[in-house]
Amino acid sequence: MEMAESLNVFGEALEICGGNPVTGFYRDGKCNTCEQDTGSHTVCIEASKQFLEYSRFKGNDLSTPIPEFGFKGLQVGDTWCLCALRWKQALADDMAPRIHLKRTHIKALEIVPMALLKPYALDLN
Repeated sequence: MEMAESLNVFGEALEICGGNPVTGFYRDGKCNTCEQDTGSHTVCIEASKQFLEYSRFKGNDLSTPIPEFGFKGLQVGDTWCLCALRWKQALADDMAPRIHLKRTHIKALEIVPMALLKPYALDLN
């Protein structure tokens, strides 16, 4: 699996998204991606109660621990590399979580335009 260049949506070095729990397709804490990452786990979100409930309702329970995989479950305020299509779906349903653009992989822009991401950014001045 050849990793795509580790750049954020600004074309700068991709910053760490989350380490507790460790996130990312590669479980390296970053929203790195490759061709085999068909879900495009490229959008670094900050989990909210509303989003975690929404995600569970949609069949992707991110808050329940799965000890056999070393996953403690996400809590409100945790950061996580979310699939770009899932984020776009949540946006359409008015449930999109806030994001960190400097931690979001540039490949996310192939699925979600910057104009849709910016209003949800936590790291813009």
